[in-house]
Amino acid sequence: MGRVLVVGDDDSAAGRAAVAWAEREARLRGLTLSSDDLAEPHGVGRDVELLVRPSPAAGAGGAVAAVSGRPVVFVPATSAWLPDRVAVGVDGRAPAEAAIGFAFESARLRGAGLHAVHAWTLPAEAADRPFAVPEADRATWEDQEVQLLSDALRPWRARYPDVEVVPDVLAFPPPHALTHASKTAGLLILGHHTGRTASAVLGRVRCAVAVVAG
Repeated sequence: MGRVLVVGDDDSAAGRAAVAWAEREARLRGLTLSSDDLAEPHGVGRDVELLVRPSPAAGAGGAVAAVSGRPVVFVPATSAWLPDRVAVGVDGRAPAEAAIGFAFESARLRGAGLHAVHAWTLPAEAADRPFAVPEADRATWEDQEVQLLSDALRPWRARYPDVEVVPDVLAFPPPHALTHASKTAGLLILGHHTGRTASAVLGRVRCAVAVVAG
């Protein structure tokens, strides 16, 4: 049987929150639970399917995910036990398939809706214009972003027909868009390649954040 591994000091407020979150997740996934009081795991067994740890200082999340090769969930001390809604950041131009798959499966296990967020900014050509961007041009660019998100989600929606998906295209920098999405989620999922974004988000949100490599 696979297991959920909790890493870090469980005597701190964040540590206790991480343990509580891991216990609940292990029950959802039918996994066993174990812990390691070291700051970082030194060699993760093949039976470890998920690592859970207190939220680290900004910038530490991506490194742990890359080393472990497993999804790593960071739980803040003030973790908000919100309704079981799952949010995932989706880069429509380079979808992180492992993160999207983890998000759909997490939503399925919870019987929850999935909020899929794609952040975008105006193209460079807009900045060169001497006047404000016409609404017609902005609408055209936004339609293109909507299509990118739809294309990225299509195979996963077919694989998980019972998961209700709420696609959301936001014209904000990714950290701002994802922080906004986290306010109505119990779990926010990011791909490992969004390392800087993950570091920025970890310091802002109150929900658990999963960083998924691959």
